[in-house]
Amino acid sequence: MPNPLSWIDDELQTLDAGGLRRHLSQRSSTQAATIEIDGRQLINFGANDYLGLAADVLNDVTRQAINEFGWGSGASPLVSGRGRKHAELEEALAEFEGTEAALLFSSGYAANVGAITAVAGKGDVIFSDAKNHASIIDSCRLSSARVQIYPHRDVDYLRMMLPQAGGFRRRLIVTDSLFSMDGDLAPLADLAALAEEFRCMLMVDEAHATGVFGETGRGVSEYWNVESGVHIRVGTLSKALGSIGGFVSGSQQLVDWIANRARTYIFSTAAPQAIAVAGLAALENVRSEPHRRIELLARAGELRQELHALGLDIGGSESQIIPIFLGDLTRTMLAVTTLGERGLFVPGIRPPSVPEGESLLRISLSYAHTPEMLGQLVDELERAVGNVQGT
Repeated sequence: MPNPLSWIDDELQTLDAGGLRRHLSQRSSTQAATIEIDGRQLINFGANDYLGLAADVLNDVTRQAINEFGWGSGASPLVSGRGRKHAELEEALAEFEGTEAALLFSSGYAANVGAITAVAGKGDVIFSDAKNHASIIDSCRLSSARVQIYPHRDVDYLRMMLPQAGGFRRRLIVTDSLFSMDGDLAPLADLAALAEEFRCMLMVDEAHATGVFGETGRGVSEYWNVESGVHIRVGTLSKALGSIGGFVSGSQQLVDWIANRARTYIFSTAAPQAIAVAGLAALENVRSEPHRRIELLARAGELRQELHALGLDIGGSESQIIPIFLGDLTRTMLAVTTLGERGLFVPGIRPPSVPEGESLLRISLSYAHTPEMLGQLVDELERAVGNVQGT
């Protein structure tokens, strides 16, 4: 009998021919500033552990929580899965965000899908930035709403689109606050003004900014002082907060609606309570150790200056995420290999994560990186990228 999956071999060969096939690696260490991948010790510039909490800060409280609450939650939050610590974390997140309420999800991806599909559907329209995260793109598709893509950070173009949306039932503008590939910030003040003028909902995904930007670490909405104009905020526990899970924060009215309509909430088993305990500890760390985010952003600014001085194209990065645009896929992956041989893990980002011709190296900085590590990174990038450009 013919194998109904035989087509996969041909498709994988196509990926191989185009240099686009991914191969699973294995990390044998904690997620820290230095890691072991496939038997090699490397300085890690590929993780989103921006405040350096993942490796040790949360370990003790998590172990204690497992002893007290067990591991599996056993049911969805709406059945019997929502525990006391889940509720405490939701209250703490609402207080942290300065909102009436918050709702936990199993991941940031699930939070985006749940929120967008709960507030927009058939007969509605969504305006989405061209460089929004894949979870937002997929959420828009799943919503059944009309989706209009505006060019990256192009407020003027969006302004031209909005007057044509009067016939739709609901209107939603959605954007990342800190874009995960380019490291630049959304023009949230302008977006909030447009949302008010055209009576749109504004949803902001603060995934890469939570814990890093703003006076208290709430994100770019706080950094730009536009929180009152953002109706739906999404964040994650899995990046600067060093754990796993996502959340939506906003009015009590909004959170009650999402809890009743978000399929990724209703039909998913609740995360272990130990994860909620880790989230509480991470929030306390953000409150009590602001020097972590302050020093992280200062080091990021210095590194951007050094890379710019080398003539490297870092685009419009304004954050701890720093791309080096090389364009050509082969050149990018050759640079990744060269850096790996020199003891540095710097991921290469290629299609379909980015459009054709826009492959890049993506540097993610952490508070845990030492000045010596950053100095080695600059030296090796000058060699590796220079050699690649010379080929």
